[in-house]
Amino acid sequence: MQNKSPFLDTILQLRKDGSLIVYSELHQTSVKEEQDAADYLQSEFERERLNFLVDTIPFSKNAAIWAAKVVYHSAQLYLIRKDTTKDLQKLIIDFQSEKDISAIISADLTLRFLPQIYDALQVADSEDPLIKMLENILKKFHYSAVGCDLDLEGINWEKELEDKTYRKLYLERIVEKKAYPLAEIPYINQLLMAEFGMHKYIFWRELKNINN
Repeated sequence: MQNKSPFLDTILQLRKDGSLIVYSELHQTSVKEEQDAADYLQSEFERERLNFLVDTIPFSKNAAIWAAKVVYHSAQLYLIRKDTTKDLQKLIIDFQSEKDISAIISADLTLRFLPQIYDALQVADSEDPLIKMLENILKKFHYSAVGCDLDLEGINWEKELEDKTYRKLYLERIVEKKAYPLAEIPYINQLLMAEFGMHKYIFWRELKNINN
């Protein structure tokens, strides 16, 4: 897809190899840019959905574009901070719609890259107010933050993971990231051990069965 849009180019590069394009000035997204990005993200969603247990989970354009803008603006704000503090609330906004499975997975297309920006901001300036804003987003959409050092106390994991498709994806992400703090939560540990079965030493040799 050929495009001169800083917004779409950033998303394309992220999805291609996980790297960020950072421009020299803040750029507000246009309606056309957002629609082009939505079309691209929907195609990526449909491609990833081939690995789901079901193909009935719909793409959430609203969640996908919201997340893409959060990641895009966060990347720009990482380097461009002169006179931008006043704009944080306008650029980094909370998700206003229902956070269902469709929204979580659609947002994850780009939100999975937010932890690397979050970590970089902490190294650069631990007092940066943007850090707390991103932390709140990652706590709410914690599927995209698996492997990130966040306090997720208070989550009812049985309720959180009651959807079979979401549960499968969440467990796979935990294994991929070798996220020990999550894997050692009793309920999640039990699920992982059941999934591993006799092949635990192939998937995650070091993980202990804490339910024994």
